[in-house]
Amino acid sequence: MRRTCEPNILYFGTPVVLISTRNEDGSANLAPMSSIFWLGWRCMIGLAAMSKTTQNILREGECVLNLPSFDMAGAVNGLALTTGSSPVPEGKAKRGYEFCADKFSRAGLTPANSEIVTAPRVEECPVQLEAKLEGRHQMAQKDWPGGAHCMELRILRVHVDESIMMKGEKNRIDPDLWRPLIMSFQKFYGLGPQLEPSVLARVPEHMYRTPDHAAAV
Repeated sequence: MRRTCEPNILYFGTPVVLISTRNEDGSANLAPMSSIFWLGWRCMIGLAAMSKTTQNILREGECVLNLPSFDMAGAVNGLALTTGSSPVPEGKAKRGYEFCADKFSRAGLTPANSEIVTAPRVEECPVQLEAKLEGRHQMAQKDWPGGAHCMELRILRVHVDESIMMKGEKNRIDPDLWRPLIMSFQKFYGLGPQLEPSVLARVPEHMYRTPDHAAAV
């Protein structure tokens, strides 16, 4: 039996991402988020317009998407309720956020130089994706304070830890080895074992390649 309800949020489960960007003074910013979906080597992310990360991406035109594994929940929690904006925006202040100038130290994480973009990667994350901004769409301007931005990012370079690569394959990640950190209704979860073979898996993975691969630096 189903019933009509009005949940405060509709976070049914998406991967957590640590987005690293550069501030105006060249220092690094690091922010957790989970409003993201993928199509090939492109993705869409959703962030509040007043977010420091949003401002950095729009100004610099680039970022790094660092995907933590399920055992990195503690590090992500270290970044929760922090912001790179000073003064702290009113909406975040009401929710208990505080300004933090050095997010990497706060979370106990290590910055690593990227190969293409200027923003650093997170050394501890098994997956690190250097990306550039391709487009944006403003949303909820009339309904939310400051509104939000949906930003299209194109992946330029992919860094993956060998521990989650498929044996004998150069360009395939093993989903049985990759255990992302998942956010569902503000709580952390991991993935369990595969439930049953997917019909879509009958399609060779290389057939999903798009021209973005050839365009990547």
